[in-house]
Amino acid sequence: MRCEIVAVGTELLLGQIVDTNSAWIGEQLALAGIDVNWGTTVGDNLERIVAALRAALDRNDAVIVCGGLGPTHDDITREAIAQVMGVPLEHDEQVAARIEAMFAARGRAMAASNLRQAQVPVGASVIRDPQPGTAPGLRCPVGDKVIYAVPGVPHEMRAIVAQAVIPDMRLRVGASAVILSRVLRTWGESESRLAELVAPRIDVLDRTANPTIAFLASGIEGIKVRITAKAPDEATALEMLAGEEAELRALLGDLVFGVDDETMEHAVAVLLARRRLTLGLAESLTGGLMGARLTDIAGASEFFVGSIVSYGSAVKFDLLGVPEGPVVSAPAAEAMAIGARRVLGADIGLAVTGVAGPTEQDGQPVGTVLVGLALDGEVESVHLRLPGDRRQIRDFTVISALDLLRRRLLAGGD
Repeated sequence: MRCEIVAVGTELLLGQIVDTNSAWIGEQLALAGIDVNWGTTVGDNLERIVAALRAALDRNDAVIVCGGLGPTHDDITREAIAQVMGVPLEHDEQVAARIEAMFAARGRAMAASNLRQAQVPVGASVIRDPQPGTAPGLRCPVGDKVIYAVPGVPHEMRAIVAQAVIPDMRLRVGASAVILSRVLRTWGESESRLAELVAPRIDVLDRTANPTIAFLASGIEGIKVRITAKAPDEATALEMLAGEEAELRALLGDLVFGVDDETMEHAVAVLLARRRLTLGLAESLTGGLMGARLTDIAGASEFFVGSIVSYGSAVKFDLLGVPEGPVVSAPAAEAMAIGARRVLGADIGLAVTGVAGPTEQDGQPVGTVLVGLALDGEVESVHLRLPGDRRQIRDFTVISALDLLRRRLLAGGD
């Protein structure tokens, strides 16, 4: 099956919103073994949407059109699909009742315009959104081809695509194989270096073509190594994934910090819980970002004591006991880590100080970061030079500091 993704929205063309929906849909289709050879972005104009849909149907078996299903005047995807199908729109009482019930449950008055979302092309079937959204998806046959319309709201779109659209497409092509993937998340090496490290596996898999390996650069979340396996059933596919994961971990070692959606803070949380240790932070340039990420973890209170946002030099000197002198330095970072552990009563102290910009400080250029760590009776500091703008430097600092702690906890054992 060949499929095209059509993203609708003038805001996408103006760059006001980044089209992450098409990227996610494309990834899911690839995992389902469905070819995506085209992608189109079109503004909120009826004639142009109709032309885009007709062109997509001419060269594909299926089209997924994303966006334009809302209640406002510029949400015209329904009208465009009806024109392509050559049918009128009709009012769907069940959809209308669901929309009205949702507003009533929230105790909110419903604008009459919301009932535009209950307009369905004749011959189309409604895909009920499992999320609490008002816009349903649509399955619209056009001869022996099909248009799937899904909302532009990401969480609504993902639920409909995953639970209804892709299963329906697989039924259409009679797919009997199962395709599963697993992502190993890494930090600390470049994509080219990772490729060198896993080259022995790539050589083997190039001959078998199943499973496959792909690299996905993900900015401050590191580089992902995705394993994809195709098998007659789920159990066999999972067995293949587990086998290849073991091979890759043997080559990558502690560069791997998580699997699939596991974050760096999740990895740190697991290790702290395993060793029954508590953590206190002293954050300068990150301004509390590291503490915020750690408290995203459920049960963080079991291991995370708190964070001292020592942004001003006086806080470093008076509260944390940093010696008078340059605060962007190894001695300052180490003193901050010791101070955080002492003041917060934690087993471990982790600290960051540095220069996020826009100008240098203490003679150090923008991007200079010092990470201090007080753990197991030892104190150390690591000097980093991080790229990017002010926000990127702060984000890179957080994950780099947490990664240092993760590696030291791994080295310390249980």
